[in-house]
Amino acid sequence: MILLRRLSKSRIVAEDQSSKDILAKGFIGDSKKKGPARLSIFEALYLVDVRNASVLQGKFQLSFNDIAGAFWKNSKFMAKYLTYKDWRDRGLIIKTPESEYMRPNSTPVKEYPSSKISLPRCLLTGTFFMADLVTVANQAEEAKEIYESLWFGQYGSYKAPDRGHLNKLDIYESLFLAEHSVLNITNITKGALKRELAKKHDYFPLLYSVYCDWRENGYVVKTGFKFGTHFRIYFPGARPFKANNSDWVHSKHVIHVFPRNSRLLISEWARAIRVAHSVRKTFILAVPGKKPSKKTNVDFVLYHRRGGDSENPKENPPRYVMLSLGEEEYIGGSELASAINEAKRRKMELVIAIADRETAVTYYRIRQIKLKRSRSEYYEIDWIQP
Repeated sequence: MILLRRLSKSRIVAEDQSSKDILAKGFIGDSKKKGPARLSIFEALYLVDVRNASVLQGKFQLSFNDIAGAFWKNSKFMAKYLTYKDWRDRGLIIKTPESEYMRPNSTPVKEYPSSKISLPRCLLTGTFFMADLVTVANQAEEAKEIYESLWFGQYGSYKAPDRGHLNKLDIYESLFLAEHSVLNITNITKGALKRELAKKHDYFPLLYSVYCDWRENGYVVKTGFKFGTHFRIYFPGARPFKANNSDWVHSKHVIHVFPRNSRLLISEWARAIRVAHSVRKTFILAVPGKKPSKKTNVDFVLYHRRGGDSENPKENPPRYVMLSLGEEEYIGGSELASAINEAKRRKMELVIAIADRETAVTYYRIRQIKLKRSRSEYYEIDWIQP
């Protein structure tokens, strides 16, 4: 039997040696050879919930709700508890992040290939259709060439370029080629076009900056509409067809732009990642704009597995930091970027844990991407099963 005592709202300790020994074996609490071992509120609640621990305050025994109810107004309190419990239930160690845990090595960064784009010197002309955000190029031969060589626009019909002689350029392609002196839009100036686009979409300049980042590094960037994201990308050298001119080339990555001053419902954010993974595409999160000046508090530090054994504080530093969230919460781009930067500061990777309405927990690992000449921060997000 584990016996605990609550001294104040958030101060819970184990005083007897038997309880302290049990907790130390499970890496729970702040174990000391002399004096009481202090527990975090989530550790204490877990022991009451799962290990049938007794918590006394004076002569009265407290229930789970007696303890947790004092925190009912605290932000995402139950989400934190549910994610703590789930990680513990998997036989893994999880601790609160008050101590300055630091890994000996830096956070791993995945470097993406780069091939600076080489644009043709030919000058296309075209008419822009404002309501549709599409430019139709005039010269059939040059328009077909830029489609086949650099995959700008859609010549003919989707997946059937022989069906027609028009190349339709989307708004990002139109503006990019116009700014690089490849396309002359005859019915509107570049300045007027940018002003109109800013009116239509608050975040268009940020979306366009992400588009330019990848295009200038040689990637083909197309709409991600079918996958619930802003863009899908193809690696440098991709063309509309393979060498045998018969098989369609499929993208393997999608990009979602998350401006720092925007907010998104967690369930919608998670759904976009799930859709990408269901069609075997890597989900890339783009966070444009200036880096945050203040840090976001992470909720826990996590130990994982090495081989078949669970890591523990005596032998290993923690591997991840966790941000706990609930299905019905909103997350802001600045908040997420700050949490990512806090993980980087601690030389760890960030794990986002989302507790749904059935109290099941889903985990996502966030890994930084290095892209040359980048104006934004980019991260791969993977669904993981601990």
